Amino acid sequence: QVQLVESGGGLVQPGGSLRLSCSASGSLFSLYTMGWNRQAPGKQRELVASLSTGGTANYGDSVKGRFTISRDNAKNTVALQMNSLKPEDTGVYYCYYFDGVRGSLWGQGTQVTVSS
Repeated sequence: QVQLVESGGGLVQPGGSLRLSCSASGSLFSLYTMGWNRQAPGKQRELVASLSTGGTANYGDSVKGRFTISRDNAKNTVALQMNSLKPEDTGVYYCYYFDGVRGSLWGQGTQVTVSS
């Protein structure tokens, strides 16, 4: 089993910044991807960012240039630095872990609200 623990959500004004963190523990494979998806009210879940063990990063089009994903392989953690936040970034952010055998496993989610 893999356990994912997220932290760092909250309320921030437009233009502000937040940093999300996710720690993975348990039976982790040597090669895996970690990342974040988000779901806004009434919308489908969408990719925010992902980062493989080898360092390949992918970003959703709406966050490119504003969000940065980073990873500490030794600690099995992934972080998402979110800058220049917009009201449309509001949603529940879910950390996920993916390997080629078990597929995607999800954290419980953390709320991010961007509002003045």
